[in-house]
This record gives sequence, C-alpha cells and structure tokens, in this order.
Amino acid sequence: MQTKEANPNLKRYTIVTAMDNQAGVLSQLAHLFSRKGYNIETIAAGWTVDQNVTRFTIEIYSDEERIKLLCSQLRKLVPIHYVEILDPSKSIRRELMLVRVHAADRSARNEIIQIANIFRGSVIDITPDSLTLSVTGDDQKTQAFESLLKEFGIIELARTGIVAIERGEM
Repeated sequence: MQTKEANPNLKRYTIVTAMDNQAGVLSQLAHLFSRKGYNIETIAAGWTVDQNVTRFTIEIYSDEERIKLLCSQLRKLVPIHYVEILDPSKSIRRELMLVRVHAADRSARNEIIQIANIFRGSVIDITPDSLTLSVTGDDQKTQAFESLLKEFGIIELARTGIVAIERGEM
C-alpha cells in the first residue's frame, strides 16, 4: 500500500479531476485507487461552473512513476473530463477545519478567542461550556491551530480535506 508511513520517501501529490456529476463516479474513483494500492489522504468534491460536472481534489503519497501511471488509468474512466497533477509552487491549497473545544470559564473562552483571532478564525457557536471555531488555511496553519487548542480539550473536529486550484491564468 502507498502510504507515507510505509515508505517515507514518497512525495505528496495533489490530483485534480473532473467527472460527470452522476451516481457512481466516486465509487469508480475509490475503486481505482484501492485496486492500485493507494490510500487517499484527503478528498474533496463539489460542482464546477457547470453543475453537471463534479471536480475532485485528491491527495495521495506516491512516487513520480506510479503517479503518472495512476493518472493514465484515471483518464481511461468513462465519465472523466480531465486529470491534472498540481504543481505545489503554482497552486493554492486550502482546507476548512471546524473544531469544538471546551471553554468552561471566561478566561478559557477569552484565550481561545484570542487564538482564533491570531489565525484569522471565526467563532461560530458559543455555549456555556464550549466554543465552536472555524479556520481556513494550508496544512501547517490548520495543524498549528489544532495543536494550540488541544490543551483546552478538543471535543470534536471536522476537516474538509484539501481543495486546490492553479494560480493565475491557465
């Protein structure tokens, strides 16, 4: 299986593909990755400008030879429109993270809000015992935000997975 833990020499690749928005396309993608022995690190999907087309952003660990082979296999799927490997230096990558954290007293709430402000995050819900926050950013930003909130006690955490797009004009 192609995972970073199994082989630390693997590189992280971001694959962007567009497929017809129809039942079963996610299953086809997942089956191909599974059959080839890949673990999908993150996957995000949504409509494009055309609501009949779904754009998938998929991140996996691989070596260069195997990633080219995988993309070749992806291009053979029937409902496919395109497959691209994004160059990290020429693309923008972001992830949304929602996190609910313990905040039992005013002092903890104030400190958590200050942390959210530093990360340009938002407080989206407050209860007497917790705060729910959102932050958007790259891997390092979301990881750092999560690390700082761990001392307060994370109740629940949800991440969208990476979405990515090339910089500038194509």
